[in-house]
Amino acid sequence: MAIPTMYWENGTLYLLDQTLLPGRSEYVACRGYRDVIRAIRTMKVRGAPAIGVAAAYGLALAAREAAQVPDPWDRLRAAAEELKNARPTAVNLAWAVDRLMEKAAVRGAQGVDVAALLLEEARTLQAEDEAANRRLGAYGRDLLPHGARVITHCNAGALATAGYGTALGVIRAAREAGNPLRVYATETRPLLQGARLTCWELMQEDIPVTLITDSTAGFLMARGMADLVLVGADRIAANGDVANKIGTYALAVLAREHGLPFYVAAPVSTVDLATPSGAEIPIEERAPEEVTHVAGTRTAPEGVGVWNPAFDVTPARLVTAIVTDRGVVRPPYGETLPRVAGPREAPP
Repeated sequence: MAIPTMYWENGTLYLLDQTLLPGRSEYVACRGYRDVIRAIRTMKVRGAPAIGVAAAYGLALAAREAAQVPDPWDRLRAAAEELKNARPTAVNLAWAVDRLMEKAAVRGAQGVDVAALLLEEARTLQAEDEAANRRLGAYGRDLLPHGARVITHCNAGALATAGYGTALGVIRAAREAGNPLRVYATETRPLLQGARLTCWELMQEDIPVTLITDSTAGFLMARGMADLVLVGADRIAANGDVANKIGTYALAVLAREHGLPFYVAAPVSTVDLATPSGAEIPIEERAPEEVTHVAGTRTAPEGVGVWNPAFDVTPARLVTAIVTDRGVVRPPYGETLPRVAGPREAPP
């Protein structure tokens, strides 16, 4: 996609404000790590891989600030915890921050400029993420039959990553290989990431896309108008349970009822082998206003109770396969995921 999700320039991280899309393409300037935290919490930047990379740049900004105080390591560790807590469900965020902190601890003890080191590592992470997504797309494209009709949910495209995308990366790779597929994008209530972001991305690249309401998906399947469901993920537990945008579980149940494959696309950085199952994945709950209001206008009565979990968990038994940047993983996930994701590499 021509418009980058984020870029670094003159000591500042610029994040594409996804809350304004598709109407306006504007960037938020983050000059301190708390600016990055605000951007993550308010979903100006969103998508597990993208917020992981953004948090890495945020840690580099924190290191620059920490260098000005008497106890820089204490300040940096505190900033790292703040960044990790910005959104608890997406494991890429904590993974990225921990990776940078481990490297800083090793190299910082050698007298290296920690702020410069972390900036270099954030740039490396950004490049690695896009490369991983392209590999993922190449692995997953053959899962889509010729002329496939694909249902996808939320946004797992270039906007949700450092570039190319996960679920949409598979779709892009299939199209690049000559597959004349088409996509049905759910609107994805309550923040409409499917309607606002996925449709916008696909239309930018002339990939045929039809927008449907979340509640239309079952009827679409019943009419024989879809061949598979393909989604991204914010965290994948060791047993293959998948946390993704609220509404994903319902799609998986519908896919099973109608005999359709249900595929998940995510880099291995989204696999959390330290979390045994989906029951242990923390589920973020967001503000009631996201449900009671649309574009700032109240649509629900004053005082109504609201439950607004941002994610749900799809059990592994409903997942046909998981497409990663190291290959396609199939059940039993408790055995196959550790072989692919493996232990985290120690920083050099």
